[in-house]
Amino acid sequence: MPRVSGILETSLYVDDLWGAIAFYRDLFGFELFFQESRMTALGVPGGQVLLLFQRGATLEPAPGPGGGFIPPHHGEGNLHLCFAIPFRELAAWEAHLLARGLPIESRLVWAGGGTSLYFRDPEGNSLEVATPGLWPNR
Repeated sequence: MPRVSGILETSLYVDDLWGAIAFYRDLFGFELFFQESRMTALGVPGGQVLLLFQRGATLEPAPGPGGGFIPPHHGEGNLHLCFAIPFRELAAWEAHLLARGLPIESRLVWAGGGTSLYFRDPEGNSLEVATPGLWPNR
C-alpha cells in the first residue's frame, strides 16, 4: 500500500470570503499564502492548509499550472473542522474565544482524556479545538 503522510488541505465554502479570511487570520493567526476573488489559502501549523472558497465559485473547472485544471467541487450546509491544540492551551483557548465574543456551544471530555471546545464561525460552520486524547492516534 502506498503511504499517506497526512491531510495537506481541507476546505470550507463561504458566502463572505473577505470576512472569513479576516475571521480565521484574527482568531487563529493563520498565515495568508494565496488570495484571489474565488478563494484563499491559509497556512495552518503542522504543514497544513485551510482553503476558503467563495460559495459557488468552484462549480466549474479552474485552470491550473502546467496545462491541467482543478476539477469542480463544492460543499453545502454547516461543515465541521477540528484543530488540534496542546492540553496546556485549553484554558487559554477558552478565554480567547470568549474574549472575541464567540460562545462555546459545547465542551466535551472524551473517554481517552481529550477535551473539545465547539463554537461557530460567522458562516455557521462548526469549529472545534481539541486536546490530545480525542483519537487513539493523536
